[in-house]
Amino acid sequence: MKISTKGRYALRLMLDLAINNTGEYIPIKRIAERQEISEKYLEQIITQISRAGFVRSVRGSQGGYQLANPPAEYTVGMILRLMEGELSPVACLDEPGSCDRADRCVTVDVWRQIKDAIENVVDNITLADLVKSYHEKGNCEYFI
Repeated sequence: MKISTKGRYALRLMLDLAINNTGEYIPIKRIAERQEISEKYLEQIITQISRAGFVRSVRGSQGGYQLANPPAEYTVGMILRLMEGELSPVACLDEPGSCDRADRCVTVDVWRQIKDAIENVVDNITLADLVKSYHEKGNCEYFI
């Protein structure tokens, strides 16, 4: 399973908003510069994030974005699922009845264990955890 650039950049965008939270709205241009990501690409990503209610926005010269909730309320899994959909390694886990072999498939247990392991990681790491790690590492660059 691979996470697309859209998923990785969405997580970086949300983390940037959490780290740089001063109570003011942050322009997408500033995030794009810090993250070295195309502003146009981030605009596409922030639109999806905004529609999901993960961020608040204000238009205009003093506009920008900020998290709608505290960083502790967002898990990595929430953000990745928003951008990527389900995190299963195979479709049959997300679409019961889609496989004619499901009742006799031995490998489905392997796929379920992989899915469970992935979910156990991404659903137990919050943006607050990542912000803490960022500060513990001395405000170094972060790449996801």
